[in-house]
Amino acid sequence: MIEKTLTLEDLEENLTQLLANIHGLDQDAMERVQIRLDALTKPQGSLGQLEVIAKQLGGIQGTAKPQVRGKAVLLMAGDHGVMEEGVSAFPQEVTPQMVYNFLRGGAAINVLSRQADAEVICTDVGVAFPLEPEELMRKRVRNGTANMAKGPAMTRKEALQALLTGAEVAQGAIERGINVLATGDMGIGNTTPSSAIVAVFTGQDIAEVVGRGTGINDRTLAHKRAVIEKALAINGPNPDDPLDVLTKVGGLEIAAIAGSILQAAASRTAVVIDGFISTASAIIAAKLSPTSVHYMIPSHGSVEPGHRSALRLLGLEPMLNLNMRLGEGTGAVLSFYLIEAATRILKEMATFADAGVSEGR
Repeated sequence: MIEKTLTLEDLEENLTQLLANIHGLDQDAMERVQIRLDALTKPQGSLGQLEVIAKQLGGIQGTAKPQVRGKAVLLMAGDHGVMEEGVSAFPQEVTPQMVYNFLRGGAAINVLSRQADAEVICTDVGVAFPLEPEELMRKRVRNGTANMAKGPAMTRKEALQALLTGAEVAQGAIERGINVLATGDMGIGNTTPSSAIVAVFTGQDIAEVVGRGTGINDRTLAHKRAVIEKALAINGPNPDDPLDVLTKVGGLEIAAIAGSILQAAASRTAVVIDGFISTASAIIAAKLSPTSVHYMIPSHGSVEPGHRSALRLLGLEPMLNLNMRLGEGTGAVLSFYLIEAATRILKEMATFADAGVSEGR
């Protein structure tokens, strides 16, 4: 657990060390995967994105025979002070209620994860309400963020604590044998800070990146956009300093997701990026370490308008388009099937030589 007694300087040093451990993909392994793919009984490149994933996994794991040994969704939960402004169709009390639902196994992410034989690891990083037993709150940084429409969402120290907590959760899963992670989120109102983050880094107008989130009506949507405009004007987040952006207009669960992505990259572990909130987190991670993008596997394209802009900024193309906007990691866990398919193609398909099939000219 990240010690609360650590100073800002201590936390910054820990982040520096984490970033220093992130290196590029194994190019030799990727070349060997490509040779194998080209020798399989199919026209070269005909399996499209599955071949891209296979090659990426080879580079991540440093082997021509990548495999999926264990899968987990890292679901980070946190609340947002900007809910005071009336930006969501649901009350903030839903966040702790959903945490209990995750723990009981009754949410959509639990159902889809059971089907995919994946673990769900739910972590309270910043829920605004007490949870029982108290052990559930041991990684909580603070009781929700402050209202970003009135000032910074959190302190720089709190942003670092949340980010490093996410890294710690990821490291724990990796040490238990998980080698494919997925990001997930829970936090009523979190499309508001996510939209602010995407607007800061893409430079797009608020109207282009702000969506309906939990299903707000036209009047509330217009109000939500105005609240984000106000938050950006009041806080002036610096796009050249991703921690400043996180501090000014971010969220605790957003910070934790970014930290989990960075730890995955440092541990040479693939991390599947879910929807809008996770992709906003991925932008923070990428701004801290551009190399970390090579460890990200995009899952689906959310119907939130800012999601496609965020993916383009990262240079990522989603595998799935299912008109989803739930979050929780639901789109990411569906992508586990495609990732495993990519590894099985490498392992189980016959080569032209093995099958006695004539190769094309």
